[in-house]
Amino acid sequence: MSLRFRQLQAFHAIMETGTVTGAASVLGISQPGISNLLAQLEREARLPLFERNKGRLLPTPEAELLYREVDTVVRGLDHVAQAVTDLQNKHPGQLQVAAPHMLSFGFMPREIARFAESRPNLSVSFQSQYSSKIQEWVTSGLFEIGIVEMPILHDTLNYQVFEFETLATIPQDSPLAEYDVLTAEALENEPFVVMGPEHQTHRKTRDIFQRAGRTWRTQIHTHLSENLLSFVKQGMGVAMIDPFTVTFDEESGYQTRPFKPAVILELAIITAKGRPLSRIAQAFLDQLIPSIASYATHSDTGAAAS
Repeated sequence: MSLRFRQLQAFHAIMETGTVTGAASVLGISQPGISNLLAQLEREARLPLFERNKGRLLPTPEAELLYREVDTVVRGLDHVAQAVTDLQNKHPGQLQVAAPHMLSFGFMPREIARFAESRPNLSVSFQSQYSSKIQEWVTSGLFEIGIVEMPILHDTLNYQVFEFETLATIPQDSPLAEYDVLTAEALENEPFVVMGPEHQTHRKTRDIFQRAGRTWRTQIHTHLSENLLSFVKQGMGVAMIDPFTVTFDEESGYQTRPFKPAVILELAIITAKGRPLSRIAQAFLDQLIPSIASYATHSDTGAAAS
């Protein structure tokens, strides 16, 4: 088998954008060129990677598995290409940081913009992704700084943990608004909008209801905090939501209340052990730590992120 990088790059772009048209736009080549590269890859790999259904490409299970392996490789070469461009343009450095989705629609753009104010030539590589993937990226050197949800999966990472109290978020006109503080007793049998069962807020909320001997009714399962809040606004239920999503949401349609006992979300700032940070990364880390700590109820050092 003789796979070529361009084939993998085309496959990666299709998985990222969902269409041949989108992949062609990202890579700057024609749609027939993308289709040809994909056909070559399927032929070389002897695997069906997509099902064609009414003009759409639906990834097969084999494609999903291959994408996980290809993602780091493709992003790594993109990272090298950007580094070469920065050197050619004499950029003083590139900030390389990744964060989960909950921080990516307000908090991180604000922090990066504040950091860039005194650095007009700063080049920034920022990605929003799931925490397990961010840990892989920082470990492999694709990003210098990451923010992730606990737990830490690699012993090659330095990390500092921050604890955040989530808020019980209810529809604007909910009768629950009469409560100053919400509890398992007050929310028994209320429909909940929740993250998947492996998410830490799901497990902790479930445990609180079980200890209280109350029924926890989960109605909608999703995977993004922004989705949780959207369903709450539509009157679909109650959700435990992180302070970042709530702080940076500018729309109405919901109210928040403290929930007792607290459902704690744990996030960590991570860097790679044995790999010194660039001056740019260290300067951003020095800004980031106190900023994220201002939202936290507690912070703790594992193997200190520095």
